[in-house]
This record gives sequence, C-alpha cells and structure tokens, in this order.
Amino acid sequence: MTINKSIISLLLAGLFLAGCSTLGHRPGNQGPVDIQLPSRELSEQELLDVWIEVFEPGQIDPERDKTVGTNLEIRKAESRFVPVQLKKTLQRTGHWGAVRVVPDGTVGGELIVSGEILASDGEILELWVVARDSTGQEWLDKTYLGVVDSEEYDLGSWGKYDAFQSTYNKIANDLAKARQKLSPQQLTSVRQVAELQFAADLSPDPFKNYVQTTEEGRYSARRLPARDDPMMQRVRAIRERDYLFIDTVNDHYDTYYRDMWEPYGNWRRFNQEEIENLRQVEKEAMTRKILGIGAVVGAIALGMAGSSDVRANTDSLRQVMVLGGMMVARSGFEKDSEKQIHIDAMQELGVSFESEATPMVVEVDDQTHRLTGSVETQYAQWRDLLQKIHQSETGFSDVTIR
Repeated sequence: MTINKSIISLLLAGLFLAGCSTLGHRPGNQGPVDIQLPSRELSEQELLDVWIEVFEPGQIDPERDKTVGTNLEIRKAESRFVPVQLKKTLQRTGHWGAVRVVPDGTVGGELIVSGEILASDGEILELWVVARDSTGQEWLDKTYLGVVDSEEYDLGSWGKYDAFQSTYNKIANDLAKARQKLSPQQLTSVRQVAELQFAADLSPDPFKNYVQTTEEGRYSARRLPARDDPMMQRVRAIRERDYLFIDTVNDHYDTYYRDMWEPYGNWRRFNQEEIENLRQVEKEAMTRKILGIGAVVGAIALGMAGSSDVRANTDSLRQVMVLGGMMVARSGFEKDSEKQIHIDAMQELGVSFESEATPMVVEVDDQTHRLTGSVETQYAQWRDLLQKIHQSETGFSDVTIR
C-alpha cells in the first residue's frame, strides 16, 4: 500500500503544529554552591570596598514574557533587588571592606560591579556580571545561569538565603578568586587611584593631572599629593561625608529590598509553579493533539490508499477514527484554554506586585520627607536633600557631591 505524499506532508505538519511549545525544555539544575570563605582573617590593608551598581533590567521579549507572566516593571524592580542580594552575599564572605549599592556612574569606587538581567521568571535567573577596579583592570565578565525547583523557595530567609543563592555564591566566589591574584602593591594602587578619581571629580582643576590614562583605558597615579596637603585633607573629609551619604542611600535600598522580599518571593514561587504547570499542560495538550491529528490523517490515508472494496469495508472504522481523533484533538486545545487561565493568574499577581513594591517615606533631622517616583528618582531627591544639608553644615556651597 502506497501513501500519497500529500498525506505524509499533512501528517508531518499536524505533528509539528501540535508539538510547538511556548516554554521549551527546562534547563538542568547544577546543584548547590557554597560560599568560599578566606582561610584566615584578612587585614584592613587587604580589603577593598565594593560598589555594586543598580543592574540593567535587560531586554523584554513581549511574547515569551507574557507567557511566563513578567513585564518591564517587574524587571526594573528585580534590577534593584539583585544588587542588594549580591551585596548581602559579599558581606558574609569576609573578603571585602564596605559593600554598597550605588546608582550607575557613581565615581570613586575601588571595585565596581555592574550587571544586566538577561532572563528571570521564577524558574531561571540569568545574569551578565562585569567587575572592574579603579585602575580599569577587568576582574569579571561572565554570564551566570541559575535554575531552581519549588523546594528552593521553602529555604528562603530574608537577607540571607535567596532561592537563587547558589548563583550569588558563584559570583562571590569568582570575585574572591580575582582579588586573591592581586599583590599588596596592586591593592594599594587600586585604593590610591580611587581616591584621586573622587578628588578629580570633586575638584577637577587641582587634581585632574594626578591620574594618567593609557590607550587601553587603564588608570594609574601619575603622582600623589603630600600627606598634609590641605586640599586633599578637605577632599578626604568630604569623601567621608559622601560615604555616610551613600550608606544612607543603602538604607533606602535595604528598606526597598525588605518591603519587596515577600511579594517578590510570592510572585517568583507562584510563577515557578505556574511554569511547571504550564509545561505539563503543554505536554498533555501536545500528546492529545498528536494522537487526534494522527487518527484523522490515518483515516484519510486509509481511505485514499486502499481499493474500493477496502474503502467500503473500512468506512465505519474511518468514521470512528475521524470523530475520535477530532474529539482527542479538541481536548488538547481545551488544555490550551486551561493554560491561559494560568497566564492570567500570573499577570494579575504581577500587577499586584507592582503596587506592593512602591517605596515610602524617609526622615532626616526629625523632619519627614516624602520621596516619590521610581527608586532612581527618589535617589536623586534624596541626594539633593543631603547635599543641601551638607552645604548648610559645612559652607561648601561650591562643592557638588556626585
């Protein structure tokens, strides 16, 4: 019996359409990763301060991200959550001095960590992380992929253990390995250049020639100011005020992080469970569609490929195959409707998250100030507020802290 080529094409097309999945296969979980602690307590001279910039939210794929229940607003919230979680991870390692979260472009850091969220849906977290010290030396330029099961969310502990903690631990371990490669002289150079960069940004005229730049984008100290240089003493005093400024901003980020922990954790847990359910629904729907389409195409093939006697003798069978196949295929498409219910539920929770993650009110010198807009906008308002206080207390009205 020879089956017409058009029937084969029809069968293959039906199987292809039935087998299409919006979620794809689940990546493998690589297992837990622990933080690597130093073998001894490091001296203050061995510790560098770390500034973690607010991450870039990355590109949103409207079609896929609608399927997994995320959007740009949620991604922006994550771009602030991830740096704080990384900060708390680095603080527990014992490898670093002060670790702070700062807005993009803040000048004067010894080690600057920046990043971008490539993917995040509650089941996976993919980050691109870059780290450079003040001399322009690249420590890290790497993509990290974390995959979790629903059980990981049961282990979550505010400020300590995140469901994707292994991903943060990997980043922390890689940064620690890079730091261990630097000699004491190189660590000193990193601190000196960072201080001079802050001074040049604060007061360009007297300090712009203290740092030299190579064609490769590396920085080094051309010369150092005298210890008792009055201009440098003033810069150092302002820099200490700037540290307090950034610490206050970090309190703001920490408050945002704390307020975000529960709704964000619930959203991710729910999303992860929904993705598992969606994948199971798609698998069941795919199976039913394949069986249904296969039965219908098989009935057509039986009718077209056989003789008139065969067609007459199998007429009832072919009708049963067509009707049965249509019913099985229909049940597969009804599964698609069930999938949409899950998607709608994720979208509703996403809207709820956006409203719950809004920051609030701060107090300065017993005065209450309401900060509105995005976190970055509130940061600018906060910086402007602290700058006015700084100017009123010191009289440095000609100085702008950046």
